[in-house]
Amino acid sequence: MATTDRRARLTLLTGPSGVGKGTLVTRLLEHHPQLWLSVSATTRPPRQGERDGVHYFFHARESFDQLVKQGGLLEWAEFAGNCYGTPKQPVMERLLAGTPVLLEIELEGARQVRRSFPEAFQIFLAPPSFGVLEQRIRGRGTEAEAAIVSRLKRAKTELEAQKEFDAVVINDDLETALCDLERLMGLDNA
Repeated sequence: MATTDRRARLTLLTGPSGVGKGTLVTRLLEHHPQLWLSVSATTRPPRQGERDGVHYFFHARESFDQLVKQGGLLEWAEFAGNCYGTPKQPVMERLLAGTPVLLEIELEGARQVRRSFPEAFQIFLAPPSFGVLEQRIRGRGTEAEAAIVSRLKRAKTELEAQKEFDAVVINDDLETALCDLERLMGLDNA
């Protein structure tokens, strides 16, 4: 597959916390093993069941800051008191080899990638309503009230940024959202 192939491009998926990015990405990977999902680095502690190098590369704040200083991250942002970033080298290697790459990142990271890779296709995943989003976040049961309030405040700002993206997918029905993502990424015939 040549790097100019539609399926070999860099695609970014972003949206507010709790909108279902992780669930949809898991389904995309199940249906399209040729798709490579970048593993992000983070300073947040692992959630139950998460493994270093599989779900994230977990770093102390000092080692994450060193990655930033060395230019080893394609993008990075601080969100809810933790840092997240995309290691640059593996993404570049996959793109040069013609492998379609998916980044699941936050809004600020998407904006950074937009400046450095304007040809990347950017998709915003939105909830059917703010109320549904709040129910999803609270339904996780994994965070203190202060963290939930912070995520909801951030979500309002993120939802206002939808117009910045190449496409918006509403995650009201999982199967419909999945089909929309596949079509937009050129995976519906893959």
